[in-house]
This record gives sequence, structure tokens and C-alpha cells, in this order.
Amino acid sequence: MSANSQSAVERHPPILAFVKDGPNLCSLAGLACSIAAIHFSIAGLYSAAMIGMVWAVAFDWADGLIARRMSGRTASSQSFGGQLDVLIDIVSYGVTPAILLLSYGNFQPLFLLAAFIMLASSALRLSYFATFGLADGKKYTGLALDNNSLILVFVFLFERALGSSLFVYVLFAVCLALATLNVSTLKTPKLSGNPVNVYLLAAYTLGITAFYGSRFL
Repeated sequence: MSANSQSAVERHPPILAFVKDGPNLCSLAGLACSIAAIHFSIAGLYSAAMIGMVWAVAFDWADGLIARRMSGRTASSQSFGGQLDVLIDIVSYGVTPAILLLSYGNFQPLFLLAAFIMLASSALRLSYFATFGLADGKKYTGLALDNNSLILVFVFLFERALGSSLFVYVLFAVCLALATLNVSTLKTPKLSGNPVNVYLLAAYTLGITAFYGSRFL
């Protein structure tokens, strides 16, 4: 390696230096919520899983909000944060719902196929966005992945009323429908960029947390 190449490498900040960045801390907090949701899904504690899923969305929106209001954030921090956000999105909005579906379906082969479809659609959706960005600079192509979690958390409100034997098929159908919408040509607005929507998400997150939290009392 030449002296110039060594010098260029040495100028790169260490990996953990980016953890001190506020938006990245929010992203990692969202990842922690998703890991908790995965754990509770496998354990069959679906009310707790719903709380983890909705807070993952809240932290995901918060990192963008903080990033837009920060001044003096370096270009490398912005680039690193963008990559980190995408990688965490595949866990929060692809892996987590897929494991939720698998667990509720008792890990049957049919649900394994549906989980793959959902995760593959999430990967395709994120790759498309990373390549082409927003349509006309304003709208997503395909349903944005954070909607997956917000919708599933809402659908689970009816789980006890329908009973597990019926709800498992409702969940199966909803997950496949979401996967289809994720890779469709549907144009959807960027909800996280609107301050009103941020307040609505905050209210939704607190309401969902209170509702599912009350089931433990």
C-alpha cells in the first residue's frame, strides 16, 4: 500500500465515532426496539412485540427529524447515517414482521414462504429507493416500509376478538398484501417529513403502548 493510500485510510474516523451522532443513536435505539419485538414474537408475547414495533418506527422518524435540525453535521456522518438507516430498516420492517408472521403461524412451511416473500419485498423496496430515490422528489414508489409495522400493530388490535384460529389467516393475508404494495408502482407521500404527522405518530405510539401495556396488568 502506498503512503498516500495509508494516509487516506488513516484520515477515516473510527467506526464507533459515529455512535456519538444523535441521529445514529436514534437509529440504534430503533434497532434495539426491533430486536425486542423479535424476541417477544418468538416467545409468543405479541402485545410486547407490538410495543417494540411501534417504538422502532418512532425512533426511525426521530432520527430524520434530528438530522434535519442539526447544523454542522459532516458529510461523512450524513452518508454513514443514511447507510445505517437503510440497514436497520431491513431488520425493523422486513425481518421483524417476517418473524412475527412465522411465530404466529407456528413456523409452518406455508408461513415460511410468506415470510420470505415479505422479507424479499422489503429488500427489493429498499434497494429500489436507494437507487432511484423519491419519485419527483416528493413521493415513494411502493408503500414505504414503516407503514408495514404501523399497519400490523393496528391489525393486532383485533387478534383477541377474532381468535387465534381465524386471526392467523388474517395476519397471513395482510402480510402478503403489504408485501405486494411494497413493490407496487403505487405512489405514496413521505409522511415522516410532515411535522403534523410526527405529532400524530407520537400520539399513536403512546396510545398503542398504553393499550398493549394494559394487557400485562
